[in-house]
Amino acid sequence: MVLNWRVTTIAPTGVQHAIAAGGFEAVVTEVGAGLRSLTHEGRPLVVGYPEDSGPVGSAGLPLLPWPNRIKDGRYVFDGEERQLALTEPKTGNAAHGFTRTLPWRVLSADESSVRLGLRLFPQMGYPHILDFTVSYALGAAGLEVEVTAENAGGTDAPYGYGAHPYLTLGGPLEEAVLELPASRWLEVDDRKIPTGRREVEGTEYDFRGPRAIGGTSLDTAFTGLTRDGDGLVRVRLTGADDGRGVELWAGVGIEWLQLFTGDTLAGPYRRRGLAVEPMTCPPNAFQTGEDVIRLAPGERATHRWGIAPL
Repeated sequence: MVLNWRVTTIAPTGVQHAIAAGGFEAVVTEVGAGLRSLTHEGRPLVVGYPEDSGPVGSAGLPLLPWPNRIKDGRYVFDGEERQLALTEPKTGNAAHGFTRTLPWRVLSADESSVRLGLRLFPQMGYPHILDFTVSYALGAAGLEVEVTAENAGGTDAPYGYGAHPYLTLGGPLEEAVLELPASRWLEVDDRKIPTGRREVEGTEYDFRGPRAIGGTSLDTAFTGLTRDGDGLVRVRLTGADDGRGVELWAGVGIEWLQLFTGDTLAGPYRRRGLAVEPMTCPPNAFQTGEDVIRLAPGERATHRWGIAPL
């Protein structure tokens, strides 16, 4: 007897959700609810990755329920000492929360938008239940992302949010011009844990006026953000010659931006794009308490950001 086998290939990031509108196209993944690609009239606005690959350098992923790093994975909440899994072995830190490798379910979808949901149950060092939603919507102005966390458990929970898109011009990062309206940056140790806050004035981290990135290496958190009249902070990456580029905007509640030039990424991803990471709190916030959101049972927090072409 001859058996006919049909092999179905499953992408490492699960089901791929394609949306499109107004010349924009995007792909959102089931695993991690990440933004795998975003283009406008065929021009890439973010560094993407192939469907048969995983997100390099956490590209496009939401970071929940905290962004960045927690030193030694340890923190104290309401007098209770807690130990998180050390998910960044090289530095001995807990990094970027729990949800990057979890499958999200579709709550609603149409041609131009998709909304995904996930219930996070208690994890090592985090005995809380949170309901997350992430929505991606395309329109005439570009991409808008809205993230909501609701405390579905019975105890107060510490919470922070971040995202990890890499903006790109499609060419060498050295030739790109960066405009970053931030007046302060965090100095860090060799484990990427903050040791102090510094003014950007007179340093290589001052991009308040547009200037070329050149050889500057960034894996740096910024704050002291200047917002436009509509309440949004805008980071712009443009070409030195034609002024074309890409912009990331962030709404109220996002008071931190982590910029990463990708110097430690392997192969073709090294310095291919600039990660501009909107964050509600700084690195190591669960230890310091700085800008950590305290979610009471039934309480909800919502944050918005987006990407637009220039």
